[in-house]
Amino acid sequence: MYIEPESRERFENHQSDSLQNYPALILNADYRPLSYFPLSIWPWQDAVKAIFRDSVIIVSEYDRIVSSPSIDMKLPSVLALKEFVPQSDTPVFTRFNVFLRDQWQCQYCGDTFKTHQLTFDHVIPRCKGGNTSWDNIVAACRSCNTSKGGMMPDVAKMFPRKTPKQPTVYELQRYGKKFPPNFLHESWGDFLYWDSELSD
Repeated sequence: MYIEPESRERFENHQSDSLQNYPALILNADYRPLSYFPLSIWPWQDAVKAIFRDSVIIVSEYDRIVSSPSIDMKLPSVLALKEFVPQSDTPVFTRFNVFLRDQWQCQYCGDTFKTHQLTFDHVIPRCKGGNTSWDNIVAACRSCNTSKGGMMPDVAKMFPRKTPKQPTVYELQRYGKKFPPNFLHESWGDFLYWDSELSD
């Protein structure tokens, strides 16, 4: 599929404001999402460019049609890469991934909070030699974090509900499925939840 550069520019700019509501879910060559958090999606412009480059397979489409002087096409809703992108088995140690591992629950009081309401706590305080690592950091609400302060768990009588440890990428993906993004097109469901247990 080829579109002249001048026509392509008009194609990409055609009704661009309303088209922002048509992202494409990007799958690896094995038809699994490249990532769950953040969900692997491309804006419609990048999706269309990838089709022109012939680097993806169109798996599913929206009903929305876009036009240029030389072509009409449906916008893709799901694309699969033609070449497999190897995935790391080790998740990146970030604040967000700690919250995802702990499923946005304070590990001391057990309540669930929004991201901006959580902090992370050193189970063994830094002033006592604790390091900043998967096995010493937990999600904590501000109240519990303040109450524990720089005390050791046995002194504060505050112990994490789950022993902190490094999760696998697959564990984070499983947790991530409980917290879907705001936008989920119906054509994405089979690929985001392909390994969910079936029920009657």
